Amino acid sequence: MYTPVDYSFENLYNSQYNPSQVHTQNTGLFLYYGNYLFKKILSVFKFEGLPETWAENYFKAILFGRGYIAVFDDPAYGVICQNCSLSDTISLFRQPTRVLIANPFFKKSFQLRVGKTCEILKVQPDYHGVLDIVSFYADMLAVSAETVGVNLMNSKVSFVFFAQNRQMAESFSKMYDQISSGKPFTVVDKSLQSEDGVKNWEMFEQNVGNNYVVTHVLNDMKTIEDQFNTKIGIPNANTQKRERLVTSEVESNDVDTSALVNVWLDTMQADLDRINRKYGLNISVKYRYQKYLEGDRKDDRLVD
Repeated sequence: MYTPVDYSFENLYNSQYNPSQVHTQNTGLFLYYGNYLFKKILSVFKFEGLPETWAENYFKAILFGRGYIAVFDDPAYGVICQNCSLSDTISLFRQPTRVLIANPFFKKSFQLRVGKTCEILKVQPDYHGVLDIVSFYADMLAVSAETVGVNLMNSKVSFVFFAQNRQMAESFSKMYDQISSGKPFTVVDKSLQSEDGVKNWEMFEQNVGNNYVVTHVLNDMKTIEDQFNTKIGIPNANTQKRERLVTSEVESNDVDTSALVNVWLDTMQADLDRINRKYGLNISVKYRYQKYLEGDRKDDRLVD
């Protein structure tokens, strides 16, 4: 077994050798959407019976982010949950048999045997977390948001610049970048003018409204988020609004909505049953939108 990483980490590593500009360049936007979408996943499940000594935010962040968390009985701290790494020792069916615990509060790192001195609570059968899903949709939303910003800016002005050489063209480009970034004034060289003092740029008369796609992109962003909601189990129609939306289409989307979340729920419940029996705990997990899918769409949408 190995510790999984999402593709954004792979891109960060590989870009040191093969730079790429395919994905979003605004890392702030990516982090914003990544944080937002990850919180939406955390809201899908409700845990009950967690020991009071456990920090729930730590527990859920490690469980869903890394994909698994170790539970064991420590002489000093009692039954606790801890971030861990899977060792390279595996069973006949290629399941991890040991985990490595490393925390400054312990004197040194140590290994525990799965099923003997510890148990693992995981989200998915393959021990993967949900960051791959988060990264994929956060990337698309960040790129879309960048498109909205650029299109809004380009809809304001439409200039044509006449450059005599590459150096002049680069100067014009830098000048426009400074203006569009919001600087109060921009200093340019007089050489950007023609020999008779005429400016080498002019307004290009065209209907800039024809290039306005902000509304379409915002609709696309709503569709992207609906797709994400479907993946992680948040009920939604996930269809473009139209006159003839039949009930069967909505019900079909309900099946898609519950498909992956059922795998997550079954996996966590099976692990929790084993953990509860071994350590005398009473931890349970529920899908918040179960009543919504089974019954009335207007009432009792969330579990109590």
